Amino acid sequence: MVHIAAEESVVEMIGKYFFQHKAPGRGSSSARRGSVESCDDKDGSWPSADVDAGLEEEQRLLHQDLTRQIECCLTEAKPSVLRCQVLLLPRNMITSVGNHILRSATDEPCGLRGASIRLYVESKDGLKSAGNIVPDQAVTPTFELSVVFKMEKEDGWHIFDSGKVLKLRPEYRLVKRKLYSSASPVIHDFS
Repeated sequence: MVHIAAEESVVEMIGKYFFQHKAPGRGSSSARRGSVESCDDKDGSWPSADVDAGLEEEQRLLHQDLTRQIECCLTEAKPSVLRCQVLLLPRNMITSVGNHILRSATDEPCGLRGASIRLYVESKDGLKSAGNIVPDQAVTPTFELSVVFKMEKEDGWHIFDSGKVLKLRPEYRLVKRKLYSSASPVIHDFS
């Protein structure tokens, strides 16, 4: 009998503990015991919803930073590598490229942090390097993504003359190569 009374007193103590330490903003439902209380929320917001919102915010910030870096690389390449004064891009192209890069990084061990991203512009003379992006210098890259922008063909490719306007087509290629594997690169063409 004493053993049962001791169990009841432990249960009562636990119940009192949870009743006294109720979560802020919760009503009488906090009289429940255990982890059920932490997920039984009247307003329908589950802890996983907060985690999902945090991940979405992190993805949005990663995307924003990535697109900014792509734009910087292309801007820096205009006078030197591309030899043009104006670079015209299709609407939302950089946003789309950023989305595809983030998607390609999702199945990698370090995600986008483990990427080495190389930007190229394809011309009649071959590929011209437009820049490199390493999202996290502290992480050794585990995969390489090459983004190949394609140039509009105008006036027989005289577009690279100094002072000219360079226009990119909406099509681009994304080539993913895993640096820790001997597997062949994966090539995706987007338009």
